[in-house]
Amino acid sequence: MRITDVKPLVLGTSWRNIIFIKVETDEALTGIGEATIQNREEGVLGYLEGAKRRHVIGSDPFNVEDLWLRMYRNDFWRNGVIATTVMSAVEIACWDIIGKATGQPVYRLLGGQAHEKLKAYANGWYTVEREPQQFAARAKTVTAKGYKALKVDPFGPGTYEMSRQEIMKSLELVAAIRDAVGPDVEIFIEGHGRFSPRTAIQIGKQLEEFNPGWYEEPVPPENAHALKQVHEQVNIPIASGERWFTRYQFPEFLNSGAVDIVQADIIHAGGFLEMKKIAAMADAQYRVMAPHNSNGPVCTAASIHFGFCTTNYKVQEIFDDFVEPWVKEAVPGVPNVVDGYVELPTGPGLGISLNEDLIKEHPYKEGFFNLFANDWQKRQFAK
Repeated sequence: MRITDVKPLVLGTSWRNIIFIKVETDEALTGIGEATIQNREEGVLGYLEGAKRRHVIGSDPFNVEDLWLRMYRNDFWRNGVIATTVMSAVEIACWDIIGKATGQPVYRLLGGQAHEKLKAYANGWYTVEREPQQFAARAKTVTAKGYKALKVDPFGPGTYEMSRQEIMKSLELVAAIRDAVGPDVEIFIEGHGRFSPRTAIQIGKQLEEFNPGWYEEPVPPENAHALKQVHEQVNIPIASGERWFTRYQFPEFLNSGAVDIVQADIIHAGGFLEMKKIAAMADAQYRVMAPHNSNGPVCTAASIHFGFCTTNYKVQEIFDDFVEPWVKEAVPGVPNVVDGYVELPTGPGLGISLNEDLIKEHPYKEGFFNLFANDWQKRQFAK
């Protein structure tokens, strides 16, 4: 079997363009992957076009390790989110092909079922004004759907520091959410790398009273020493990793003791096998995996397969239930969240398909999403 082509399909939404890919073969089997990344779509599509000619077309989709290495090594420039996103998409699509060819779901090919069910947490649900009453009301809609965990970034714009007034407003939002959902629902706090270590520690200590499940990316992602400073001073588990790529970037953070919960993203970090290697490194140091997924439904499906076959898997991030309805409709077959847990995937490969007619109805949208602007939480392209 040989790969004959790689074709992108782009689904436009209010704040991002979701990039799917189809990897076609000479035996009429097609694999599906995803290469979504906000504000870098042009780079991803351009690199995909070149990489498919240099490395992908003519390759055997079963030889996943060889194809990945050629894409990573032979273009010389290592890492970089554009390259690793394309590599991840192609690798995931190859596993979809392998599953279809063998009649097996991907999780069975990568270790088999390690969990009866996967706990899910909701994200993307707070697209309202940054007012306690509105955040509380929206949080109640999340738990009404059966979710037993949710994530929130309560913070407004800020670089390294925030005003006292802004810090207090953010804490009021968290307090309102905790009051709304009660003590038994897990709340994860997201920082999106806004703060200096000093500010992150100041805010983290004030967050402790709300008993968060974790404090995510409290400082920018590049510096293990800065993250460890927060880890040593704040009594909340530290989560990070969505902006670390391939197995080569994770050891520094794991070895330094800076992170408790590893949030590698399957469509940015390198795909299934790279995620398994990262998970093994984390497991060797008794850390757990909670992969990042604010992407599209193909990423959700791939993350779920990875979760079911990975022993040190903690919880699955779900955005798809809180976005435009056509996002889920574009990818039939993605397992649903039922009473706060993800269903076991069925069907060979990823068990999904693409509704190409629907995708054509929502084409690429030109826009810029600035996560550090006022009202960013409403998740709309800048006007």
